[in-house]
Amino acid sequence: MHGGDGGEVASAAAGPPTPLEWKFSQVFGERAAGEEVQEVDIISVIEFDKSGNHLATGDRGGRVVLFERTDAKEHGGNQRDLERMDQVSRHPEFRYKTEFQSHEPEFDYLKSLEIEEKINKIRWCQTANGAVFLLSTNDKTIKYWKVQEKKVKKISEIKVDSGKAVGNGGIASSSNSSKSKHFFANGDYSDRSYNPLSNDLSFPPGGLPSLRLPVVTSGETSLVARCRRVYAHAHDYHINSISNNSDGETFISADDLRINLWNLEISNQSFNIVDVKPTNMEDLTEVITSAEFHPTHCNTLAYSSSKGSIRLIDLRQSALCDSHSKIFEEQEAPGSRSFFTEIIASISDVKFARDGRYLLSRDYMCLKLWDVNMDSGPVATFQVHEYLRPKLCDLYENDSIFDKFECCLSGDGLRVATGSYSNLFRIFGCAPGSTEATTLEASKNPMRRQVQTPARPSRSLTSSISRVVRRGAESPGADANGNSFDFTTKLLHLAWHPSENSIACAAANSLYMYYA
Repeated sequence: MHGGDGGEVASAAAGPPTPLEWKFSQVFGERAAGEEVQEVDIISVIEFDKSGNHLATGDRGGRVVLFERTDAKEHGGNQRDLERMDQVSRHPEFRYKTEFQSHEPEFDYLKSLEIEEKINKIRWCQTANGAVFLLSTNDKTIKYWKVQEKKVKKISEIKVDSGKAVGNGGIASSSNSSKSKHFFANGDYSDRSYNPLSNDLSFPPGGLPSLRLPVVTSGETSLVARCRRVYAHAHDYHINSISNNSDGETFISADDLRINLWNLEISNQSFNIVDVKPTNMEDLTEVITSAEFHPTHCNTLAYSSSKGSIRLIDLRQSALCDSHSKIFEEQEAPGSRSFFTEIIASISDVKFARDGRYLLSRDYMCLKLWDVNMDSGPVATFQVHEYLRPKLCDLYENDSIFDKFECCLSGDGLRVATGSYSNLFRIFGCAPGSTEATTLEASKNPMRRQVQTPARPSRSLTSSISRVVRRGAESPGADANGNSFDFTTKLLHLAWHPSENSIACAAANSLYMYYA
C-alpha cells in the first residue's frame, strides 16, 4: 500500500508488519461514574490538521474546541529529530488550546424548519503568519475561521505618590508629605491638599513636580477566533461533507443531492458540479452520503452513495460532472437480497489514503479498501458488524441501523480503523499477508475488552493487486470479544494522526487518545 508495485513487492518480501500494541495516552472531558451527559456536549466530529500538531473537535452545541501538541515543543527540536532520538518511549501529548462558538441554532421561516447548531464536519486549511484556518459546517451554513494569537494591550497603572512621584523622565519631587502646604507670594498658604487624579483642571503654583503619562503594555497573549467568511444559502438539503482541495484555493460541500464547488475567497457564489436530483422526486433511488477531494490531484474527487457505490469524477471532463469517470461497487451475491440489503449497503464515510492510491469506505457491516486503478471490486474487506446480521430487525426498530460510522487510514497506509458499539473501535492491518485485527475500548484501559480471537486467514490470489481479504468476522450474538452489546454507547467518530500511530476517538462527550 505504498502507491506502486515496487512498494508492494518490497513489503511482501519483508513480511507483514507486526501488530501494534496500543496504549492509553490522554482523555479530555472524562465523565465521572454516573454523570449524565448533556446532549450539547456530545462530540460530533474530530479532525487532525496535516502536520498532526493540531486537533479540532466539534460538538452538538455548535462549539469548536482546538488542541495543540505539546511534547514536540517541550523537548525542543522538530518531530523528525524526536523520532530519531526516541522512537519507542516518546509519548504524544496534546493540550487544550482554545474554543469558540462556531454555529448558533437558527430557524428557516420560509420552510418552517429548525436548523440545529451541531457541527457536522471540520476541515483544516493552510496556515499563514502563525494563524490557523479552518472550515466548519452545520446542516446549512459553512464558516471559515481564523484563529490567531494576539497580544492583549493594557494601560499600566498610574500610581501617584507625591512623596515618591517620579515621572517618565525620572524627576523626583522634593515634597515628602501627601498633604504638603502650598505657599503664595504674599506669605499666605493654602491648606488644601492637591489630588492629581481629580477632575479639577487647575494647576498648583509652580507647576507639577512630575508628570506620569499612561504607558501601554502588551505582555499577555490570547487566542482570538474570528469568522472570516460565511458560505450560506447554497444547499436545500443537509450538508454531510466538506472537503478542501489540494490547490489551497477551493473546497466542496455536499448534501443529499448536490455537490457545490466554492472558492475560499468568494462566499456569495458557488458552482454546482454534481446534481443527482431527478425531475420527479418520486424517481429518487439514491442519495449522496459523503464526498472527498483527492489528496494531491486537484481535479479529482470521490463521492459515495446510499446504494453502496463510490464514483470518481474528473473536473476537467465537464462543468457538470453528473457522469463519472469510474465507479466502484461490489455486486451482491445472488439470492442474498433482503429488506435490509440497501440500508446496510449505504456508505457512511469515504476516505482517500494519503498517497491517493487507495480509497476506504465504511458501510454498516464492514470496511472496504479499494484500489483506484481497479474498479472490479475491493482489494480487501474487513468485517466489523457481521455478528449483528441476525439482529438487523431489532436494529431497524431502534434506528441503530442508520448509525453513520466513520473510518480512517494510518499515514503509512498499513492500517485502517473504524468504530462500533459499546464504545469499541476496530483496527485492521491491510498490508499484504497481515492478519492484524485488534478491538479496543474507548477507556483508560483500551485492552480491557481485548480477547485474542483468531482472525480468518486472508485469501490471496496470485497477483497482490487483485488480492481479496475478508477478516474480522466473529461468532454471531455477541460483540467482537463475546461480550453483550450496548447500542446506546456508540463510537462514531475517530481520526488517525497523519504521520504516526496515534488515534483520537470520541465516546459521547469524552475525547480519548491512544498511541502505539
